[in-house]
Amino acid sequence: MHAHQQTPAVPHVGSIHNATTTERGSFTLARCTCGWSGPARRSRDRARVDAAAHMGTPPES
Repeated sequence: MHAHQQTPAVPHVGSIHNATTTERGSFTLARCTCGWSGPARRSRDRARVDAAAHMGTPPES
């Protein structure tokens, strides 16, 4: 996997927010097009939950 590969964190909900997760080494963090950035996490799932919380959508189980 590439160091800066981005994957969709949550489905697009039609707002100005478009969150993705980015991997840097062994850490993953959530980022949004509005400029928001979540804390670096070792868990991809936790970074996705951070992104979902930012976008105001419930995380998928």
